[in-house]
Amino acid sequence: MASCASSYFSSSSSSSSSSSSSSSSMVINVTFMLFVLLMGSTTSSAKLSTKFYSKTCPNLHSIVKSTVKCAVSKEKRMGASLLRLHFHDCFVNGCDGSILLDDTSSFKGEKTAGPNYKSVRGYNVIDYIKSKVEAACPGVVSCADIATIAARDSTVILGGPTWDVKLGRRDSKTASFSLANDSALPAFTSNLKELIHTFKRVGLSTKDMVALSGSHTIGQARCVVFQDRIYHDTNINSSFAKRRQENCPSTGYRGNNFAPLDYQSPKIFDNNYYKNLIIQKGLLHSDQVLHGDGSTDPLVEKYSKSLVEIYSKDPEAFYSDFAAAMIKMGDIKPLTGSKGEIRKNCRKVNYEEECSKVNDDDET
Repeated sequence: MASCASSYFSSSSSSSSSSSSSSSSMVINVTFMLFVLLMGSTTSSAKLSTKFYSKTCPNLHSIVKSTVKCAVSKEKRMGASLLRLHFHDCFVNGCDGSILLDDTSSFKGEKTAGPNYKSVRGYNVIDYIKSKVEAACPGVVSCADIATIAARDSTVILGGPTWDVKLGRRDSKTASFSLANDSALPAFTSNLKELIHTFKRVGLSTKDMVALSGSHTIGQARCVVFQDRIYHDTNINSSFAKRRQENCPSTGYRGNNFAPLDYQSPKIFDNNYYKNLIIQKGLLHSDQVLHGDGSTDPLVEKYSKSLVEIYSKDPEAFYSDFAAAMIKMGDIKPLTGSKGEIRKNCRKVNYEEECSKVNDDDET
């Protein structure tokens, strides 16, 4: 992309059929029944493929990457925001792009739900990517897939690991404010047991949870999110707490006062997040609970080791586990086949988009 339009990157707020020949119809029927049972035990993510758009939109990855790179070059925090957007989309009814929808007359969107309001951002970046993709291959690529690729590219651009993104998701035609607002997303006040339960509910293990929490090595949090921790938690380094208190008073809401989630290297995707937890310098209560009670301590300590291990074949290394967990998260309840749609505008379902173009002025 030759240039970056600043207006797009403002801070405002995703069977296989098998045939076989047999002389016995009974064998065919039994085989079919076994196939149905096996398919019933798996998710529709089996239909996702890393080569899904290889023929229908061959330039997709380069379009997304160039735009994300431009956005992150303007503001490093945007990389963390795009990663967070994908995370918050997948935890509410799966990776279906529902978080991107604006409110309509028939449903209230997820953007203003408590965990998302003034927290999730990057919507304009996704819009711009979508416009570029539509120009190259109209009506082909879903907003849900664009958000998934953008999350991977943001991670890589900030120094993190890469992985092959499985694609083929379709976009939802509705959103769930209630689910986003109530219990689907982990809260910054969560204890370890609650975090484990929230991730398990969407098919992610404790190991996945600890690895994905490492995404807090980039980005920032508002004062209101860590305010209670720096004044009342006991499992916090006192000098670290005092430093954070300088910009976050004990009372009152300071919406525009931010602090880095990783105070050491907030703009680089590395493993300092885990090193911070070991010395009780995790910014959020839900971060610090990963180290201290014993059950997840070994993983935190392993991920805190030198990143030299990244370049080895150690399957337990942080980068390896993070990439594997991101792939697994991207598999949460995707819409495939004839389900959902390919939105023309990521903020509106296609029906609403078409209706918005109708001029209902009655000139007489």
